[in-house]
Amino acid sequence: MALTVLSMDEIINAICLHMAERKGVRVQEVQVELSWEEDTGYTAEVWVQGRSQYLVESNMIEAILRYLDGEYGIRAYREDVRLELDEEITAVVNT
Repeated sequence: MALTVLSMDEIINAICLHMAERKGVRVQEVQVELSWEEDTGYTAEVWVQGRSQYLVESNMIEAILRYLDGEYGIRAYREDVRLELDEEITAVVNT
């Protein structure tokens, strides 16, 4: 089984595209900051039109799955994606 690794920038792009579509705004109007904490795990703070919203790991993976399909033509499932933290947050996808 092959692996596809998405960089932190690609994860941010995935979330920006996903949130722009959901909120009906341009991608340029969405800002994202990723983080990992021992208590909460992986989260993304998203700003759209001056309002802040937090996404949990499952929401982030949903955006990643849509990005994989749209940008790479990869049809993956939730259980195929795992987020990892080394120097930066990456998404490792079994394809």
